[in-house]
Amino acid sequence: MVRRIVAAIAFAVLFAAGTAGARTIEEILKEKGVITEADYKEATRSKPVDYKLGKGFTFTSPDEKFQLSVGGRIQPRYSYTDAEAVSGSAQDASEWKIRWAKLSVGGYAYSKDLTYKIQIALENSGNAKLLDYAYLKYGFSDAFALQAGQFKVPFSRQALNSASALQFVDRSNAVDAFKPNYDIGAMASGKIGRGMFAYNAGIFGGAGQSATRTTNNNAFAARLVASPLGEAPYSETDVGHHEKPLLSVGANYFRNTLKRSATTVFESVTPNYAAAAGWLGNGASTFDNTEKVDIDQFGGDAAFLWNGFSFQAEYLEGRAEGKTSGKTLRARGMYAQAGYFLIPKRLEAAARYSYVDPNRSRSNDIQAETQGAVSYYFFGHNLKLQADYSNIHKQVSLNTSTDNKQVRVQAQVVF
Repeated sequence: MVRRIVAAIAFAVLFAAGTAGARTIEEILKEKGVITEADYKEATRSKPVDYKLGKGFTFTSPDEKFQLSVGGRIQPRYSYTDAEAVSGSAQDASEWKIRWAKLSVGGYAYSKDLTYKIQIALENSGNAKLLDYAYLKYGFSDAFALQAGQFKVPFSRQALNSASALQFVDRSNAVDAFKPNYDIGAMASGKIGRGMFAYNAGIFGGAGQSATRTTNNNAFAARLVASPLGEAPYSETDVGHHEKPLLSVGANYFRNTLKRSATTVFESVTPNYAAAAGWLGNGASTFDNTEKVDIDQFGGDAAFLWNGFSFQAEYLEGRAEGKTSGKTLRARGMYAQAGYFLIPKRLEAAARYSYVDPNRSRSNDIQAETQGAVSYYFFGHNLKLQADYSNIHKQVSLNTSTDNKQVRVQAQVVF
C-alpha cells in the first residue's frame, strides 16, 4: 500500500511538471518563424479560457471587458523541534501542518484599468482571518493608482513578498515581530521611470485583518522604493538568473494608536506587532490599563539579484508611548540573508541571521535565529521543495538562555 501511494504521488508530480511546462502551438510556430509577432498576438487574443502557470485558469469575455483568473497554492509542512530544557520545562515537538492553502480570484471588470482580487485562506476555515485580500484597484496611469478594501499594509519588503516566493520555509522572526500584515483601508501607489521608483501611501482602520473598530483612530503607512538598475521583482531568490544586476532600496513608516485592555493585551491583537509574539504585544505590561498608546514603526531594506546570487536585508525599529502615563517602549530587529544557485534555476543554498530586541531597556530578552536552507525549484516558485535548519536562541534571563534546534521541510504547488 505504501509503495502504491509513493508511486501515485511521484506520477502526479511528474505529470504536473510535464504538462505545466508544455508550450502552446502558437509559441512553437512563433519560435520557428512560421508566424509573426502580430500573428501570434492575434492567435492568442481573446481566448475564452486559458491557463498560465502561477496565474491559474483565466476566463475572458468575448468583448474583453471582463476577465477572471482562478488559482491558488498549497504548502504542506513538517517540523521537528529539539527543545533545550530550562528547569525541565521544554518539550520536543514533531508537527505536520498545512501552512498555507490559498484560493485566489482576480481580474478586471468593465475596463482593464479596474482590477480586483479576492484571496481566502482555507487553512483558516471558520476563522475570522479566512479573508486575506478583497480589494478594487483603478489605475489612472503607471504613476498613480487607487485601491480600497483589505490588503497588506505597505511595510517591510519581506512582509510584502508573497509567502509563495520566499527563500526559506518561512519569514524571519524579525519581520514577524514588526509586520502590520493585512488591514482594511485605501491606498495610493505608483511607479515612475519604468519601475525605477515606486511608492505606496495608505490610511487603514488599524485593527488588522478582518477587524474593525469604532474609535476615531486610524493607521497610516508609507513606503518608498528606488531601483536604480531597473525594477527588482519581489522574489527573495534569483530563480530567474538575471544576467544584469538588480538593486532595490526601500524605506517604510507606519503609525497607529491602540488601547491597552484590562488584561496584558491591546484592544486588537490581530496585527502581528501587537500580538503576544510581536514587539508591542510582548511589552504590553509596560503601559497602564485601558490607556491609549501611540505606535511608530520605521524600516529600511535592500535587495540585490544577479546571476543566481541574491542578498536581502532589513532593519526595523518600533517606538510606543502611553498617552496618559508617558511610559515608552522601544524595540528593534533586523535580518540579513543570502543565497546562491548551485545548479542554475534549480538547486539553491541560502543562509540567514535574524534577531529581535523587543525591549531595548532590558538586557535579557534577545531572540535570534541562525538558519541554513536548501531549495529545489522544479518550475520556479510554482513547484518547489524546501528544507531549512535553525538554531533558535532566546534569552530567558540575564544568565540563562535556550538554543532550540528546528528542522522544517515544505513542499509547494502553485496552480
